[in-house]
Amino acid sequence: MYRYRAIIHFCVFIIVVALAFNNSYNPFILNDAETFSYTVSKSEESLLQKIRTKSTKYRKPPENAIIDKVWKKTPGLNGIRVDVNKSYEQMKKGGVFDETLLVYEQIPPNITYKELPAAPTYRGHPEKDMVSFLINVSWGDEYIPSILNVLKKHNVKATFFIEGKWAQENADFVKMIDEQGHVIGNHAYNHPDMSRLSKKQITEQINRTNEILKAITDNKPKWLAPPSGSYNDQVVKIAHEMNMETILWSVDTIDWKNPSVSVMMNRVNNNIHPGATVLMHPTSSTAQGLDSLIVNIKEKGYKIGTITSLMNEER
Repeated sequence: MYRYRAIIHFCVFIIVVALAFNNSYNPFILNDAETFSYTVSKSEESLLQKIRTKSTKYRKPPENAIIDKVWKKTPGLNGIRVDVNKSYEQMKKGGVFDETLLVYEQIPPNITYKELPAAPTYRGHPEKDMVSFLINVSWGDEYIPSILNVLKKHNVKATFFIEGKWAQENADFVKMIDEQGHVIGNHAYNHPDMSRLSKKQITEQINRTNEILKAITDNKPKWLAPPSGSYNDQVVKIAHEMNMETILWSVDTIDWKNPSVSVMMNRVNNNIHPGATVLMHPTSSTAQGLDSLIVNIKEKGYKIGTITSLMNEER
């Protein structure tokens, strides 16, 4: 019996020794599949960390709307920060950091344009790469169709400040402007010097025009452009109480003097700036030069939007 036990023990010993020297399996060595999985995981984590680290470089804080000493009521500007997860989703296929694939989210300011007290507005935020065309309409209809065609060609939306009396006589044109997606504002009823009117007269000028424009477009105007840019604190306050903003301009085409197209173009190109409001009228100079003007402004890197777009906080 003892001999059999010794033989069994010896056989077990031989098997253990054989296994110990067998290199075909080692629990401490990963197979190929496990190694690949581990490498991918480390690579993904590295890209994610790189996006997190670099994201601080692209962060911009929001800026509050203010009443500027010179430019008066000025809209704020959203801040931006990198959305790390969405940016990673954009980059993970390539596996490397790519600045062009960063995804941003906007951070609103604490004080917005709508929260400011009554004050006129001359321009948008000075760092917003957008400009707005303000087309004041109180006479003439000859050039309206061609101006609308050029705006449509370039997919540009403008803001038309329309006189109430003109709107009454040219309802079809007002409808045409509205149907093409442009913003329609109030340009008083019969082009008075608003700064010389009584409170009652100012109210009547604004209300009467609002009623006419609403009857044609179904929308009450939110923006007021005083004729000839003439206003006082009373005008601005009354408009504000009607939930309207008073809009002036920062760049003037002076197209009502019928300058040559080149003169008008130079006048605008030499003065255009971020947040600019460009004043024009339905004149021959504007009708002829608008196409080139739009091209030049876009080549400078500016978007062209309505006064509504220019005054919001979006970048």
